[in-house]
Amino acid sequence: MLQVPRRTGFSGPTLVRLLARLTDADAPPPASSLSSQLSQWLGWADAIALSSALKANAPATPPAARAADSTEARECARVRAALAGAIVEDTTLAGKRRGPGRPSALPDPVDAQVDYAVYRQRYLTLQQTMETAIGDLRGRLRGALSGHAPGMAKLAMVDAVMERVLGAREQSLLGAVPTMLEPHFQRLRQAEAAALAEAQAAGQPATARPGAWLGVFRKDMQSVLLAELDIRWQPLEGLLAALQDS
Repeated sequence: MLQVPRRTGFSGPTLVRLLARLTDADAPPPASSLSSQLSQWLGWADAIALSSALKANAPATPPAARAADSTEARECARVRAALAGAIVEDTTLAGKRRGPGRPSALPDPVDAQVDYAVYRQRYLTLQQTMETAIGDLRGRLRGALSGHAPGMAKLAMVDAVMERVLGAREQSLLGAVPTMLEPHFQRLRQAEAAALAEAQAAGQPATARPGAWLGVFRKDMQSVLLAELDIRWQPLEGLLAALQDS
């Protein structure tokens, strides 16, 4: 039977818990507070920019600014659904063929020689899709907030600074995820090969279809991508909530 690492008793965001389980690694609690960590990530120029945004006088609120609220909410729902659909329906992760009579972009799951590089590149491509769509929508929500009460306009200014100064840090951390998944890919493949060899040596039938490991990995990678989408979406949830409450 194919065995994969299982971690329990760890709390935190779904993405972190998934990676801790799939990489068979313990994630220690943060050694310092959030404010302390932020102070380490922000340089002096970033701190000045953030301070300036907090102290800036927001523009006056134009009339009828609330009219766009429902439009922005619908757009957020549409983009979120589209990104989740891009992950769930991805032909590489789902192992689907690209059309009637057309071969899949990947070998069948029974091909044990499939290269992880295919999955790394697909993960990076989906990350770029999320980053572009979410970045565009985040800017749109800030624009909508700027047309509300002065306090909301200031929030939009602060968010713009935070996105700029923390964006590189986010990109670096999330960019490491595809590399973290490769050992899990290799462990699944090796575990199945060992199980099949053991069954053959014992003259017993295999307990799983050859190549089932690849289906397990695809589902795990899909789960990690959806959890990453949740993380990336959090700033938009905050902006949209502020927009609706203003």
